[in-house]
Parts: sequence; structure tokens; C-alpha cells
Amino acid sequence: MPANTTAPSGSSDAKKTGRKKGRRARLFVIVLVLALVAGVGYGAYWSVSTVRASYPQTTGSIELKGLSGDVDVRRDDYGIPQIYADTDSDLFRAQGYVQAQDRFWEMDVRRHMTSGRLSEMFGSGQVETDSFLRTLGWRKVAQEEYDKVLDEDTKKNLQAYAEGVNAYLDGKDGKDISVEYAALGLTNDYEPTEWTPVDSVAWLKAMAWDLRGNMQDEIDRSLMTSRLSTEQIKDLYPDYPFEKNKPIVDQGAVSPVTGEFDPEAEPSDSIGSQTVEGATEGLNTQLSALSDTLDEIPALLGPNGNGIGSNSWVVSGDHTTTGNPLLANDPHLAPQLPSLWYQMGLHCRQVSESCQYDTAGYTFSGMPGVIIGHNQDISWGFTNLGADVTDLFLEKVSADGYQYDGRTEPFVTREETIKVAGGRSRKITVRETNNGPLVSDRSNELSKVGKKAPVTSNAPDRGDGYGVSLRWTALDPGKSMDAVFQLNRAKDFKSFRKAAANFEVPSQNLIYADTKGNIGYQAPGKIPVRTQGDGTMPSPGWNPKYGWEKDPVPFDELPYEYNPDRGYIVTANQAVIGDGYEHMLTKDWGYGTRSQRINDLIQKKLDGGEKISTDDMQTMQMDNQSAIAAKLVPELKKIGISDKSVREAQKLLEGWDYTQESDSAAAAYFNGVWRNILKLAFGNKLPKEMRAKGDCIYVRPVAGTGPVDEQDKLVRECGQRAPDAAQPDGGDRWYEVVENILDDQDNEWWKVPAKGREEAIDSRDELFARAMEDARWELTAKLGKNMNTWSWGRLHRMTLRNQTLGKEGPDLLQRALNRGPWDLGGGEAAVNATGWNAAGGYEVVWVPSMRMVVNVGDWDKSRWINLTGSSGHAFSAHYTDQTDKWVDGELLDWSYGEDAVKKSTVDTLTLKKP
Repeated sequence: MPANTTAPSGSSDAKKTGRKKGRRARLFVIVLVLALVAGVGYGAYWSVSTVRASYPQTTGSIELKGLSGDVDVRRDDYGIPQIYADTDSDLFRAQGYVQAQDRFWEMDVRRHMTSGRLSEMFGSGQVETDSFLRTLGWRKVAQEEYDKVLDEDTKKNLQAYAEGVNAYLDGKDGKDISVEYAALGLTNDYEPTEWTPVDSVAWLKAMAWDLRGNMQDEIDRSLMTSRLSTEQIKDLYPDYPFEKNKPIVDQGAVSPVTGEFDPEAEPSDSIGSQTVEGATEGLNTQLSALSDTLDEIPALLGPNGNGIGSNSWVVSGDHTTTGNPLLANDPHLAPQLPSLWYQMGLHCRQVSESCQYDTAGYTFSGMPGVIIGHNQDISWGFTNLGADVTDLFLEKVSADGYQYDGRTEPFVTREETIKVAGGRSRKITVRETNNGPLVSDRSNELSKVGKKAPVTSNAPDRGDGYGVSLRWTALDPGKSMDAVFQLNRAKDFKSFRKAAANFEVPSQNLIYADTKGNIGYQAPGKIPVRTQGDGTMPSPGWNPKYGWEKDPVPFDELPYEYNPDRGYIVTANQAVIGDGYEHMLTKDWGYGTRSQRINDLIQKKLDGGEKISTDDMQTMQMDNQSAIAAKLVPELKKIGISDKSVREAQKLLEGWDYTQESDSAAAAYFNGVWRNILKLAFGNKLPKEMRAKGDCIYVRPVAGTGPVDEQDKLVRECGQRAPDAAQPDGGDRWYEVVENILDDQDNEWWKVPAKGREEAIDSRDELFARAMEDARWELTAKLGKNMNTWSWGRLHRMTLRNQTLGKEGPDLLQRALNRGPWDLGGGEAAVNATGWNAAGGYEVVWVPSMRMVVNVGDWDKSRWINLTGSSGHAFSAHYTDQTDKWVDGELLDWSYGEDAVKKSTVDTLTLKKP
């Protein structure tokens, strides 16, 4: 029986350019690709058998070693599994087996990444990435957690999961597991090894890294000191606008705390203030090199920065049509193929002391349990809290050690051997100070550091000079894996908070609803207390005044809410609580544009006397409103434009309602204008280490070369590499920057000196006029001179790329493994957060990686969707079978109860006790 899909009321028809092809066509493509790679002749026959060999068995029965009883795996017509067992160990053993069936290639790549062993699979091109990850030591910390910190029940579940994975691997060659192994086997002899419990624990470190907070902002602010004044830097990092964008919780909605937090306090010995003699030049070069290194790591996990976050909100049953709470969640991450998320249900046939779980939702392949979802009593969702849990320290180093409090302390060192497929192994020495690993050792650029801080490039043979160390809460062993299982078992707000207390990293906003009608929020996380400084700039590691207290912010003093009077809670990466709160969680919140839009949409319904339905929640998730357009378009329409072609483009903005639908020409033009405003006002005024050199900018033709709307006469200014993270990315921090100077026509940021053929710009309106002209030529070059053919979706496209061979493999193999593009609506800082980076172009770089709307208590009326599909097999029917519906804002019915699951089941596999 086909699963039903539901489209939100009022949703637009997004243009679909990336539709799935039939199985026969997919087989033909892979046959062709592998035949070309492996050699025409036997390659064609071999590749067909390889593709078929890796498909999972989903019907009949399989003996699974270690089971105490039979386990049923029921899949619906989207391949989503629901597992039924009689003991915890059988449940998680089966979960490991089933996830390995669908996603083992992804699991294997992830564990090699978290352990710094990608070179074993992909060769010497990954040595630098491995070196950096070994320096961080994710795998080492995960091992410590498993050995010394985690509960015994957690370890038993992890062990059962690993046994299930290994039962699937037993007796299989790589080509029997995934077509990627077959392709990889053409270049090296890599074979997958057994899964371990620590492989699962380590993935939480990767997620913590992706959601680590303000580390890039800390680097950027320090780099800015070489060219910008303190006031200019403050312009670019404005205070959170509490007066217009509400924090998550109201003042006072927190356990009693004492004392006052002084947001104006500044360290007297701040590196960023340039008062540490001799350090600044060396630090800036070090940080620039470190920033380049960091750019390579998010390429594996997804982009990191102000735009990355999530939406979640919960509405009390007093305000819903169902009479029960409704909870929505859509985490924002890089578009990946397969999706980061894996949908499944974990059901004990009878919940008891020996079988404690009846939960369903989204998890990560390679990890037992459910990360986001619901059980029979409660539902929960996550967004990134954005707490500042990292600090960089400038260290005075020598061959003998590092300076601290007037003494030279010895490094803690360890040697790491990086095995390289097809090449010789590499050895590195990791050095740690009292503040953490010396991450600057991993950059080849350090030999260029200025004369006042000379260093050589490789440890351990560095001369006297400066290094940069990283202090990060995730590098201390913690209990987050315990929290996952505790959340899955929670029955009420008390047990939910108990679980949250162990969710130390990554620090997340947790929202809550239960079948008794309660709603709530908890800010968890291990959040450091600094002895001096505020974490916005690197600190001097040799000065004992700087550092962290032994204990983090007490959990009982972290903000929470329970059944607030307003009847709803919204979390979308905005400030958690007002600036009078005692503890400093961060100074780099998201700026609240998305959260306030959601607040306004909910409050508008309530003010109108209406109640909120499941359809309403789904419609809100697809809201495309551009907050910055609402501010700028009225001013842009007033600008006098002499050029006829540009004036025609300006008219697109008349009558536009600021919604960014895929087919909107006005949205395309406005976003082009916005991008060029940022480039003109800010992009060329930042230090050279931070300037974007990525996507082409299209500018006006040279005078006298012909009609201005001739596409072949446009001038292209293109760079050599991707933009640095510090460039104006167009996110809601930049909304606030521009709004703060919008009414000041003569502000210095609007002024641009003459350059080449370009005249000087002396005011805001002159800059806006130039941006409107440049956007006209840019879109003409990208979309054609006929504005009737323009649309936002043609600029704003999402391509789903296989995370390894789909990015680095041969071109034909990439075409076989990747899917798309799709034309998308939405945009940066919209609720439908299809993010793009204005420094690099309009391509979609992060998305709502899944969407769910949970109907609390009436669970079978809940809805969900994944970005791709359940399968990681590139030619499976379930590889991207949810993507078209995701693009259109549709959600699938979410079966949970046993009767509903039976009705939606199309395949049943029984895992049998031997």
C-alpha cells in the first residue's frame, strides 16, 4: 500500500529538474561508467553483478548470530525500517545489521574520518586532513569515553550494535557491500574491517565539530585587527538585537542564580587588542593558515558558520486543532548523498525491564538509538545552541616546551602513524599544552610567520616562536552517548532533563512535548567558565589569568522553560536568554531572523483567534520570506537609474511580496543586488587573508564596446579559489550590520574609492545604484538577457553529491553517483533555510536536512521526510526517492503504532536466532 504524502496548504510548485530515473537506466549508467573505468569487455558484466550483489535482502529470513529470539524488520515502500524485538540487545543488534545493509559505505567513511584514517581508503590526498584530525584526537577521546565514562548499559547497547554490523560484514567482499568499494578496488586493495563500539561513539565528536560555535568568528576578529579599528570590527559584529528578536526563554525562566554578568568587561591583555608585544603579526599569519586548514575539514562534514543551525518549535495543545501539542523540527546541514539522517523505528514488542525501547525518528548510520523523534510518551527536537565551547590560545613555544606563568613546561606528545593507500606511511608528532593540542603544527604555512614570531613548519623541530592551541569541551571525555539512550527512554520532563544533563557535546537546544499536554525547553551542554576574557579573541596561553575554571556552568543554572504562559516555544539559533543572565553562553548568537519570523507566524494565528493545525506547522516550515528584502527593497525602488536595462530590472521589485519562490524573477534579482551590496561595501575592505576569491562577479562592459545588454560583452572578474569563511556570507549577522547603517547615507562603509574604470562611490544610494547595475549584468550573464526567463531557482540550485567518490572520483563516476540539480526556493535566514554563501555564489550550501511535524499522542498522524532516501546504494530505488517530495514541501505519513506499521509494510525480513 503506497504511503500517503501531504503538501502544505499554500505551497508553491517548485521546479523539478532532478527526477529519479528508472532502474534500467541507472544500471545502464553504472555499467557504462565501470566498463570505461575497468576496461570494456568483462567490465560490463562485472559491474551489473556488482550493483545487484550489494542490494540488501529485505524479505524472507536470515540467521543472525547472537540473537536470543527472532526479530522482524518491516519496511514501507520508501524502504524505512521498523524493527521489532524482545530484548534491548536483540533490538540494537538488528539495528546495526539493518543500517549496515543500507549504509555501510557511509559508515565506513565516517569512522575513517573521525579516526583520521581517510588516507587508508583514498590515498595521499587525505594526509593533511588526517593529520589535523589526529591532532584533535577524536578517536582517542571516544576510546576514553568508552573505557572510563559511559554506563555499562550504554556499552552493552553499543557492543550489540557492533555485533550486528559485523554479522552483516561476515564473509562479504567490498564489492558485495557497495558499488563504491568496487570502484575503490580499481585503485587500491582496501577491504573494510570489523566495526567497534568506539566507531559509533566517535561520530558524536564529528557532529560536535560541525556545531562547535564561534571558533571561525574568533579567528576572523583577530585577523581583522590588522586592518580595521575596534569600532569597525564592532560594526561587523553587532550586539544581538534583543529589542526586536526574542530570545528562547523569558527572563527569570531559569533556576535561581546569583551575581551579575558584565557584558562590557574586556580583558586587559587581549591578543586581539594588539597589546601583547611581538605577538600580533605572528598570530595573524598563524590564524590565516589555520583558517585555510579548517576550510578543508567542513568540506567533509558540511559548511560551518552563522547560517548553520536548525528550526524547532512546539505549540501547546491549548492552541492546536488537535488538542495535543504539535512539535516541528528541521536541522540545517550541508546537502549530502545519502542524507546525514536515517529514519527508523525501534520497538520492543512489550516494553519491560529487559526491553526498554519503543521509539522512532531520525538517527545517524553507525550509531544505535534514535537522535531526534519520539517514544510512546514524549517527543523531542534539537537545534544548535551555538554555545562558545572553543577557545584559541597563542602559545610561546620552543624546542623544550611552552611558556606558562614564567616557566617552560614540557609538551605532552604522542606519535601518530598515518597509513596511506598506495604509498608510504607518514608519521607526525602531536604536541599538547595545558590548553590543548597545538593545532598550528598542522599547517605548512607557518614558516611564513612574521619576523617577530619565527617558526619552522613541522613538529617537533620548531624553533622559538608562537603556536596556536585549541581548548574545546569535546576533547574531554563525556557522557553524550548515555544521553541518547536516556532520551529514548524518557517518560516525562523530569527524566527528559536528566537525560539532557548528560548531553554535553554538541551543545543543543532541546525542545519537548508529552502526551499529558506539557511542553518544555532545556539548554544542555558542557559550557566553560572563563577565568578572564570572553572568548571572542584568542588569549595569551602563557598568562595564568586566562583559561577555564575546573567546572563548567552548572546544569541547574542553564536556562529552561516548562509550560510558558505564551503557549509555545521557538528555537532557531537565536539568543537563549536575555543579556542580564549571569553566565556567558556565547557572544556570537545567530541574530534571530528565522526565530522571530516563526514567532510572528505563530502569534499572528493566535491573535486572529485561530488554532494551529499540522498543516499550518508544515506550511510554516516552507516559509520563504526574506527579512532583508523587506528592509532594502523600499529604498532600492527609490534609486534613480539612468540605464534602461537596469531600470527594467529595478521594476521587478515593484509589487514583490519578498517571498523567495523558485520561479520568482524578483527574488533572483534582489539576491543578486544583495550579494553585490555586500561585495562593494565590505568585501574589499577586509584584510587580504579574508578576501573572497571564488565565484565570478559580472560587471559592466567597458565603455564603447556595444549595447550594455549583450551577454558576450560582459566583463568577468573571477578568482582562483573558494571564498574564505570570513567574507560577507549574506546571513542574518550581515542583515543586522546593514540595518544599523541603513539610515546613514554618508557612513564610511558605503564609500568605495575609484578603481580602474569604476568611479568612486561616496554615499549609500550611489552604492545601491552600482549594486543594482552589477546585479543586472551578473544575472544577464548567468540567466540570459531576457528577464522573462529569470527565476530564483535557476540560480539557487541544489546538487546532491556522494560524499567521497561523488566529489573526487572520475567525472563519469561522479555523474553516476550524484543527483540533481534541483531548483529551490527559500534562502539565507529564511525559515525555509536553503542557505547560500554570498561570497561564493548562489548555489545551495545548506538545507533543512530533514523535516518532521509530530502530532503528540496521536503519533500515527505525525509526518516526516528525509532529504534523500533510506538507502546509500547509488542505484537503489530508495537512493533519492524522498527528494522530489522534500523539494515540494511534502511530508510522508509516519507510521508508529503496530497496526499502522503493518498497513504500511511492503517488505518483511525476519532475523532468526541460529
